[in-house]
This record gives sequence, C-alpha cells and structure tokens, in this order.
Amino acid sequence: MFGIGFVKAQPTTFLIQYRAGRAVREGAGLSFFYYRPTCTLVAVPVASQDQPFIFELLTNDFQSVTVQGQVSFRVAEPRKTAALLNYALRPDASGYASDDPEKLAARVLALVEVLTQQAIRGLALKQALLATESVAERISSGLAAHKEIAFLGLEILGVSILGIKPTPETTRALEAEAREAILKASDEAIYARRNAAVEQERAIRENELDTEVAVEQKKRLIRETQMEAEASLRRRKQELRQADMEADITLEERRKAWVKEHSENSRTLAEAEAYRVSSVMGALEKVDPRVVQSLAAVGMQPGQLIAQAFGNIAERAEKIGQLNVSPELLQALLPAAERREEVRNGNR
Repeated sequence: MFGIGFVKAQPTTFLIQYRAGRAVREGAGLSFFYYRPTCTLVAVPVASQDQPFIFELLTNDFQSVTVQGQVSFRVAEPRKTAALLNYALRPDASGYASDDPEKLAARVLALVEVLTQQAIRGLALKQALLATESVAERISSGLAAHKEIAFLGLEILGVSILGIKPTPETTRALEAEAREAILKASDEAIYARRNAAVEQERAIRENELDTEVAVEQKKRLIRETQMEAEASLRRRKQELRQADMEADITLEERRKAWVKEHSENSRTLAEAEAYRVSSVMGALEKVDPRVVQSLAAVGMQPGQLIAQAFGNIAERAEKIGQLNVSPELLQALLPAAERREEVRNGNR
C-alpha cells in the first residue's frame, strides 16, 4: 500500500538495504518496512552449500576417468559477494532480479574442475584410481588459495572425492589384469607352499637319515664295546686257564717231586728194613730153632701154645704111635675158637 513493503529475512540470509546508493541497513535475519520506489534490497544466503560434481578427465597415460565428489562452501563476506554478483531482490521481494545467484555455484564448480584436472593430469591411471584423498586435499588447498574465491568472499568448508572410476572397458581390463595378478599370486603361493612342503619333507628326511646314522653309529659303538668286552673276557679266561695250567703243572711237578721223594724214602726204608731183617735172619741162622720158637712163644695165649704143641707133634707124627686128647682139653680150646668166630662175625 502506497509503495510501502515489508521484508523478513531468515537467519541464514544476509540482508542489505540500499538507498541513494548507500547501505542504510544490513544484517542477518533482519525484518523491516521499506519504501519500494527509493529502496533496493540485497539478500545474500550465508548458509553452507553442498554442490556435487562429476567430471570426465584424462590421466597422464591418456586414460579417461570419471571423478565424482562434492564441494561445500559458504559466503563468509556478503558485501564482497554482493559487490561482484547481483543479489538484488525484485521490488516486491518475491525473488531475485537476475540469475547471478545461480552462477556462484557454477563458478565454484568450474574452479573445482580445473583443480581436479590438474591433480588427475599428473597421475597415471592406477595411481589416480587410488588417489582420492590426495586429490581432495589438493583441490581443497587450491580453492582456499585461489584469488577468485577470496574476491567472492567465499569460505571453502571441504572437498570430498566419492570415487574415481575408469571407463567400463578399462575397468574390465583392470579387473582382468588384477584377476591374473591374483591368480599369479595364488600360483606363486601354491608353489611356495609346495616348495616349503618339499623343503620340510627334505629336512624331515635328512633328520631321519641323520637319526638312523646316529643310531647305527651308536649300535656299532655298542657292538665294538661288546666285542672288546668279550675279547677282554676271553683273554682273561685264557689267562686264568693258563694260570690254572701253570698251577696244575706246578702242582704236578710238586706231586711228582713228592712221589719221587716218597719213593726214595720208601725204598730207603725198605732197604733199611731188608737190611734189618737180613741182619736178624743172619743172626738167627746160627741159633737153634727151638730157641727161636721159645722166644716166639713168649707172651702167647694158652691156646696158641697148645696149637704150637700140636704143630710140633704133627711134625713128628711118624714117631708117635697113638695120641690121646682128653675131652677137657678140647672143651677148653673150643670156647676160645667160638669166641674168635663171633668176633670175626661182628667185625663183618
């Protein structure tokens, strides 16, 4: 009514009121009445903006890759932004009077594309596919140091690279290469495992052979020790037998010497006895036999004397006509004979 309007800005919108070419009111989240014919309103959004991007770029080995990411920024100095881009509202404050607010994001994305191309151009395909973090850091630092970002009064909040992908043909080739590398690594692992198994088997076999050799050496040492012990035992037995033989020989020699000495003694005694008997017989040859019989009868028993008497009678039997023996004499002789028979039986 009467050209007077009312405007109310959000807290994330920086509102500037110009009158006669001068800013008379500015701030975030303002609300006021203004006179439309003489006032111009400028609304600059200061909230953070997230702009996704996707670029088709080339690596230094002329391979096409797709870089997908997102850049976050905000207007840190609204006066600088409003001085370079037209953020003026329509007189009724129903929208922007130009399309400059939409160009801000396009300018930022253009800078991001340039910096991304510079980062990707210095990398080979395989390096680029693994360089998401380094590319994001390079883009972020490049934007923060770029003059246009400073002139526009922008603040770069962050840059993230969601992925760097090659073309489908390159992807299949890389997959095939990676698959072959994996298969080769698998083959090498299988070969290494088999080689290790062979080495372990060889080591085990060598240990077994070493053990068998050690066992055989131990057995041979035991056999040699046993043979030496048996030889020593045989030598000892032989020495003992030799000592026994020597002892037997010595004993036999001593026995032989004793027998010889005993024989000589016995011969000497026999000769002495023979000499004695010969001397006695020589002495008795000149003596009357009756004297000898008388001397022999000394100490005889009565029965022996009677027997000797009967013997003398028997020698002169031709001179005796008749011999009468009394029963008393026979009775006296018989008990003595019986007693001698009993003594002989008892001794048996």
